[in-house]
Amino acid sequence: MSKSTALRASVVAGAALLLLAACAPAPEKPGATGGAEQFCARMVTNSGGLDDRSFNDASWKGMQQAGKDFGIDVDVLVSTSETDLAPNVQQAVDTGCGFILTVGYELTPATTEQAAANPDVDFAIVDDVADAPNIKPLVFDTAQAAFLSGYLAAGVSQTGKVATFGGGNQPPVTLFMDGFVDGVAKYNEVHGTAVLALGWNKATQDGVFTGDFEDINKGLTVTQGFIDQGADVILPVAGQVGEGAARAALDSGGKASIIWVDSDGYDVLSPEFRPVLLTSVLKNTGDAVVSIVKSSKDGAFDNTPYIGTLDNGGVDIAPYHDLASRVSAELGAEIDQLRADIISGAVEVTSPSAPR
Repeated sequence: MSKSTALRASVVAGAALLLLAACAPAPEKPGATGGAEQFCARMVTNSGGLDDRSFNDASWKGMQQAGKDFGIDVDVLVSTSETDLAPNVQQAVDTGCGFILTVGYELTPATTEQAAANPDVDFAIVDDVADAPNIKPLVFDTAQAAFLSGYLAAGVSQTGKVATFGGGNQPPVTLFMDGFVDGVAKYNEVHGTAVLALGWNKATQDGVFTGDFEDINKGLTVTQGFIDQGADVILPVAGQVGEGAARAALDSGGKASIIWVDSDGYDVLSPEFRPVLLTSVLKNTGDAVVSIVKSSKDGAFDNTPYIGTLDNGGVDIAPYHDLASRVSAELGAEIDQLRADIISGAVEVTSPSAPR
């Protein structure tokens, strides 16, 4: 072969390689939506940590289920103080994953900041609304389910007094408390009774708060105070602090019972507390998380808020478990009818903290 022929062959071969390279798809960003083997998801807890037996725990179970269902890599970054929040969201972004879930209103500023800086990443936040094209809020109208629990509490109370308290005066907490006291009021309206709800005034939006979501001893002290005042059903809306309420109820020797929140306390609390657990106000966070992870993986993500209601199964109350004998057939039927009436709109549950 002559030198000129060899040169022409080399040029042709080089051109062919360049053409192939131009036609080849660009490599995907790690974690970007598009291949199940590449897509990954991360979650960041609020300062309550992972084992809060509440919405962090429920959200992580949803992430784990999504990992199992869709064969994707999931992991969690645990925050134990407010100083962990922003760095953990940054670290989640730095993994290159296509979906990041943050849990709790405390994470709204960091989530919003990172979403603006990373428009190609899908974010979702539990229990708060952040207005951004790539953030999907997961919020729950827990007042609807708490309304049922308040009606139940008034119906089983032997003392004519029930109570509720929160970890902090913030909408995701007071939403439960609004529904609870309104449910008590509804029972009084239907039955001509005067059951008193301690711990929360819906009109003034003020009541009893422990000031945090971790100190179990505060829950114990507050609940003992309510029991001393005669309350025999208590709803703590305070994460791990609620375990103190369960302890106080157990120590009361049968004088009081509690209503748990977010997850079914019968499953997530120590079995020793089952004898004092009347029911739980449920947020079906796990199923919502699974659905939204799937939408991100499939390229169908949108920022329309998910609002959990009684109608779509996003909220409800748990079974009565070991205390079922305290709930008469008549009371159980009334609660079932009340659920149906809330779903149909015949009974309206309102709260200034209700998600919209």
